[in-house]
Amino acid sequence: MSYNSQALTAYKETRIKTASPGSLIIMLYDEGIKSITLALEGMPDGKIEAENIERIHQHILKAQDVVTELMASLNMDAGGEIAENLLSLYSFFNQQLFQANMQKDPKPLKTVCEMMMELREAWQHVVNSTAANTEVQPVTGGVNIAG
Repeated sequence: MSYNSQALTAYKETRIKTASPGSLIIMLYDEGIKSITLALEGMPDGKIEAENIERIHQHILKAQDVVTELMASLNMDAGGEIAENLLSLYSFFNQQLFQANMQKDPKPLKTVCEMMMELREAWQHVVNSTAANTEVQPVTGGVNIAG
């Protein structure tokens, strides 16, 4: 592994470890949207070249993993009706992604991608408004840099 790739990996790990819960959700949406977009790029005009089938499959699986992680992040006790609605929506996403993967159909991918972009935008708005309304508290005591 080269120095640049090691540095990039370390940067990504630090970014994830230090992100707020809302920022982590946005990162998941970003990764899901990216994976679906890459899968769609492999099937322009709904046509798929044989050499792209495995790559498309892997991108859709990654998107399904992201949706599963979004489902796991829901707090059903505290989230109430919103969490229930998101769980139903994420289940729909996984069903659509499964269908798209089995049939190599771009239509369900486009549907999920558009809906994920809308949800990402909503989460971004929430994170931004929460950050703007949160006062920075001074750190008391020492900072544990060892983790």
